[in-house]
Amino acid sequence: MCRKQMLLMGLLFLVILLSACSSRGMSGEAITAQDIPDEPSKDEIITTIQNSSNYEMDDIIEANFPMITTVEGDSSNAEIFATTRFNLTELSTILADTIKPSEVSDVKGNQQILIYPDDFITLRESEADSSVLLIEVASDEFVRRNYSPNFLSTYFTIRLLNDMLDVDDWGKNHRGSYSGMGGIDAPSRGNTTFRGGGPGSGK
Repeated sequence: MCRKQMLLMGLLFLVILLSACSSRGMSGEAITAQDIPDEPSKDEIITTIQNSSNYEMDDIIEANFPMITTVEGDSSNAEIFATTRFNLTELSTILADTIKPSEVSDVKGNQQILIYPDDFITLRESEADSSVLLIEVASDEFVRRNYSPNFLSTYFTIRLLNDMLDVDDWGKNHRGSYSGMGGIDAPSRGNTTFRGGGPGSGK
């Protein structure tokens, strides 16, 4: 009887372990090319983007790239997409040529942020798999309530962020700690502390 119980407990532990390993790429640790569904060719995606009748960048990204995960925030969510068809510079250029952003950051730490009237689009090359480009779409509301001022001020001045987010002294009055991508393949720099749960985890 005792041996059967031990065997069942061992099998249960093995199942839990295998489940955790198989979902690793989707839970915040890393995204690799194997986690991304089949995509159309680069040329097909470019043509679709350029001929899109959408005038909202979040809709264009949603229509052309597979969504990997959703990051739950305070009152709103961000969505993370991924592609193996483009590197950062290529996709940034295509998006900016299709709909001109209000602001574009420099590339820092293999990451760039494009600000549109209602959305912050972050592009980041994966450190876990050089063939993967991560794309985060976060509404200005999500950014306003969840993002770390210390993180965003790496890319933009606080004065510009105040203007973009339509708030006074956002950097002084806000204590958010989120720094993008839900902690997926988090780079060593910055303040990213979330691993798959997003800003709302642990609350």
